[in-house]
Amino acid sequence: MKNKLKFIFTSFIVAIAAGIFGAYIFSEINLNKLALSDQSGNAIIQASQVAGNNGSTLPVTVMPAAYGVDNYSNLPDFTRAAEMTVHSVVHVKTIQSNQYANTMFGNPFDFWGRQRPAQPQEASGSGVIISSDGYIVTNNHVLANAESITVTLNDNRTFEAKIIGTDPSTDLALLKINESDLPFLSYGNSDNVNVGEWVLAVGNPFNLTSTVTAGIVSAKARNIGILPDQYKIESFIQTDAAVNPGNSGGALVNTRGELIGINSAIASNTGSYTGYSFAIPVNLVRKVTDDLAEYGNVQRGFIGVSIRDLDSKLADEKGIKEAKGIYVAGLTPGGAAEDAGIKEGDLITKVGQIPISSSPQLQEQIGRYRPGDKVNISVLRNGSEKTFPVVLRNKDGDTQLIKSDPALTMLGGTFENVSGDEKSKLGLSGGVKVSKLNNGKLRNSGIKEGFIITSIDKKPIRSKEDLENALKTKQGGVLIEGLYPNGLRAYYGFGI
Repeated sequence: MKNKLKFIFTSFIVAIAAGIFGAYIFSEINLNKLALSDQSGNAIIQASQVAGNNGSTLPVTVMPAAYGVDNYSNLPDFTRAAEMTVHSVVHVKTIQSNQYANTMFGNPFDFWGRQRPAQPQEASGSGVIISSDGYIVTNNHVLANAESITVTLNDNRTFEAKIIGTDPSTDLALLKINESDLPFLSYGNSDNVNVGEWVLAVGNPFNLTSTVTAGIVSAKARNIGILPDQYKIESFIQTDAAVNPGNSGGALVNTRGELIGINSAIASNTGSYTGYSFAIPVNLVRKVTDDLAEYGNVQRGFIGVSIRDLDSKLADEKGIKEAKGIYVAGLTPGGAAEDAGIKEGDLITKVGQIPISSSPQLQEQIGRYRPGDKVNISVLRNGSEKTFPVVLRNKDGDTQLIKSDPALTMLGGTFENVSGDEKSKLGLSGGVKVSKLNNGKLRNSGIKEGFIITSIDKKPIRSKEDLENALKTKQGGVLIEGLYPNGLRAYYGFGI
């Protein structure tokens, strides 16, 4: 009898324990179902607590929806975009002369921050094919001091490339190879790119060809103070896609495989990727490359204003109640903005239909237009919005479009006739001054900005027209003579 009672008591205890254990398992299963996903695979509990059987609360561990069996369809798929892009991104290799190389060493926002050795060397970057007949866009700094340029396609075919034009103000350059039926990338619309959007960076870092990395757009219209040009336009798309030396000039694309930017720089104290990279927006790229292909140089339009970003301090100082837009701090006398009716103290809020909230945005939007284009500029004045049609001008104050002579483009410089004061001071009857140097024959030969060309192959050069005529049909060696503004005479030679 005693054994029977013991058996019954033991069975009762086991039954109670089993019931408690079963209730606990049932509770956990239901909590996990709640925490994981609903029918669409999305988490329906983000962070909460649920009541236990005794009225206490039980913590719920939040599980991302991606752990659900059917949730992989919600993840971004980059395979199609990568496949569309890699065949249109090329490897650009140069033989460089570094006599006047810009190392930019020590600047945390640099073009890979690498000190160059004291002799010509090989360098490499990336480029993007933008037309089936062989036009390729890359960075201007990729071609710095290049004496020769080769382009290797994704199928390992190699071509010699020639420079169609360069633009230091945007760090862009246009190359051309003699080939047809090439795969090329379609342009996207960088105005429609959103912060948080997935993007791919495609290029050739460390000579590793056809490398694809992914990230998101971290910010837009970033000015990082990296371009030295007087008329620079910095309005970068910032991403956290991994970009390293060799990615320069490569593609930034969206998940549809559309080109939305050209990778240009990184934020780094080491020269390697540490979290942020910067790309030139494609709407600006498209305008610059169209200009270079058609004119050999970039047709820049100017409003004729000096501007300041509007912050709370400036708003208080000027008695501005609504801190919106870009403050017009000054006007070019007789310039486009003044003639259109814009006044000092106005707040520029739109270019066309594009809202403007920072100086880089304004520079980017205006940078898409040419001299002579009419652009509607909206401003806030005394709390009321007004719109003015502004006819943009070039840096000389007129609306003329100037086409570069191919011979002068090859030299890689900007030229102007010597002024009367300089002629008088130096005892010259004429001459052509190198007012600006880009990539080309002059820089590679050692000529510096400010040099005045007085003769080519012993023939006098008195004007830009003389310079063009002297080089138009020239082949072989060229001897350039001249002097610097301090009176120092110099001679340079190179081949064409």
